[in-house]
Amino acid sequence: MDCDDEPNDDRHGRAHGRGGLLRTGLRVGAGLALLAAAVGGGVIWGERRASSPAGSGRGASGDRTGEATPGRGSRGDPTPAMPGTPGAGTPAPAPPAGAEEAVEISLTPETLERAGIRIAEVTTRATAGAITVPATVTSNAYRDTKVNALVGGIVRQVMVELGAPVDRGQPLAVVFSAELADAQMKYLSLRAMLRAEEQKLHRTERLVELGAASRQELEEITAVHHARETEVAAARQRLLLLGLSADSVARLDSASQVVSEVTVPSPMSGMVVARSVNPGQVVGAGQDLFVVTDLGSVWVIADVYEKDFAAVRVGTAATITVPSAPAMALRGRVAYIDPRVEPATRTAKVRVEVPNRNGELRLGMFVTATFETASMRRITVVPRTAVQTVGERAVVYVPVEGEEARFAERPVKLGPPVGDLIQIVEGLKPGERVVTDGSFFLRAEAARSRS
Repeated sequence: MDCDDEPNDDRHGRAHGRGGLLRTGLRVGAGLALLAAAVGGGVIWGERRASSPAGSGRGASGDRTGEATPGRGSRGDPTPAMPGTPGAGTPAPAPPAGAEEAVEISLTPETLERAGIRIAEVTTRATAGAITVPATVTSNAYRDTKVNALVGGIVRQVMVELGAPVDRGQPLAVVFSAELADAQMKYLSLRAMLRAEEQKLHRTERLVELGAASRQELEEITAVHHARETEVAAARQRLLLLGLSADSVARLDSASQVVSEVTVPSPMSGMVVARSVNPGQVVGAGQDLFVVTDLGSVWVIADVYEKDFAAVRVGTAATITVPSAPAMALRGRVAYIDPRVEPATRTAKVRVEVPNRNGELRLGMFVTATFETASMRRITVVPRTAVQTVGERAVVYVPVEGEEARFAERPVKLGPPVGDLIQIVEGLKPGERVVTDGSFFLRAEAARSRS
């Protein structure tokens, strides 16, 4: 039988098989196309959602896409995280370092009354214009005293540390000196010779009275005696210059009383701000051992810009504030203005002399200097009692609007004090209300809520 004469049933079966394969292929192709469309649509939806404004709760079709759970589709099916889309496995950004939450304090009516809280409006005040610049605290060079070794030798003992307060006459160090011992022996020798000359003078005077000695002999012996007295006085003065006290020299009567160690005393009351000697060190006469300064008055060196030179003169009043204690202020006056200008910064050094009786200002401390000018301006002020310090921040407490016993802590930036008031540079506006009495109590409550 020929191929062309194949039975109809066989040809029909093969055709049916080829048709089934074709239909299966079409189904697979259609499925792949649908999957690609779904993936493409998901990416487009994710991109649109990422670029949509924050807070839009609905898309163009009215679906509530804003409430979708991160990492899931609109039906709650797990979907792969899309990079760059909110809520797709990306962690939330961390708050900035050092940021603290705003604290609010709620009090009961009884606590409010017991705390003695009083509230006042923030006001303004007319005051002289001001120039505010950074500055540094240094010692008053006119009150610095160098302590020298009066005699060369070996340092046996150092009795004070750097930064120690000292009183006038307080021992600072002990120096062993052979030179001192030699000077004492010479003094004793000259004193012995002087005694011998005194005895000879007295004997000659008696002989002259008896006519057994001539007047010329008496005059010669008297001249020698005066020379010995001068030598003894010079030797005594040398011992004083080498560091022996007047009492020690007066008691020196024999070789057994000779000392080879001298104490170096402080010439004034103050603080040891420099020490350049240690035990065992060999020092020479006149060598610097310590520097003692009186910190009852210090210098504040400020850098004033060229444009402000006309407003700052010798005698201009200045207010010195410390960033770590913004409510504290010290007053001083300009004592000197450097005639030279720094080429790089276009500033000149201005020296302010400031009384520092309680030691508030320390050497090397960074401070702020505010110079008063002739122009007038209005500044925002509150009572000093309204300001508290939390860490390194100055804060005030303001009543929450509509709630009688609730207060919010607010950071502020301070200017210089004005009598019992203090300037608010930033953080409060005139007309706002602020706690003036009882702010310390609120600070304690705020600290408790943070812990």
